Amino acid sequence: MLKPEVTGFYDQRTGSIQYVVACRNSRRCAIIDPVLDFDEKSGCTATTNADAILDHIRHHDLKLDWILDTHPHADHFSAAAYLKRKTGAPTAIGEHVKDVQQIWRKIYNWLDLACDGSQWDRLFRDGETFRIGELDARVLHSPGHTLASISYVVGDAAFIHDTLFMPDSGTARADFPGGSAESLWRSIQTILSLPDETRLFTGHDYMPGGRQPLWESSVAEQKRDNPHVAGQSRQDFIQRREARDKTLPMPRLILHALQVNIRAGELPPAKDNGQRFLKIPLDAFPGSVWSS
Repeated sequence: MLKPEVTGFYDQRTGSIQYVVACRNSRRCAIIDPVLDFDEKSGCTATTNADAILDHIRHHDLKLDWILDTHPHADHFSAAAYLKRKTGAPTAIGEHVKDVQQIWRKIYNWLDLACDGSQWDRLFRDGETFRIGELDARVLHSPGHTLASISYVVGDAAFIHDTLFMPDSGTARADFPGGSAESLWRSIQTILSLPDETRLFTGHDYMPGGRQPLWESSVAEQKRDNPHVAGQSRQDFIQRREARDKTLPMPRLILHALQVNIRAGELPPAKDNGQRFLKIPLDAFPGSVWSS
């Protein structure tokens, strides 16, 4: 099994980790879960994160094969559309993004939204394989956090997005529209059935206790040290996850981000005055925990 070269890019503002995974032999690579910068107070967007990734690719003489999303993110904008325009590389996500589009089409009353996943160049099925240079890559449908979530297994590395966090941080929430703690449990068990030495790369880190950001663990470490899964039964996990989720406010950018991310990171088209506008539905989630 080939060992890919993995570089993580941490976005402090959203706690997100973006990845470049590269084939050491061919110098071909893929970008996973790139962030488009957004400041909700000013409404300004920027490409600082995405440009840093492009600089890394140029500096290391890599050739980009893929721009990959693991799911439609609720806490940051995707830079997939920007990176496609800059590089021409194809974009991809899991085929169940169509289900997520249907959910949010109703929330936004977005009658002309195409809910067929056509905003991406390729929709991956569970178990489908593809290549990054000489690296074999495999898709695992891993729902729970969202209906559309997938993980990418590339050589000895797995990019597991919002399923397992670092062992000291437990697991991801499962209370978004279409989410399910039971589905998340099953997805985690699939990930933990990979070989113990498999390197696991998570999608977020919130630096518990003020430590430095971390994003790489292993299957063995997660089995041993993650308190949400080590020694826990399915029912224990579901009860614990659902109880925790009931205390959490919605991510501050969820209503901003989903209307961008269900369109592969494409910002809304400009109006006749040249400006773009986001649509924020009011009272779409009655009973939600309010942010402090």
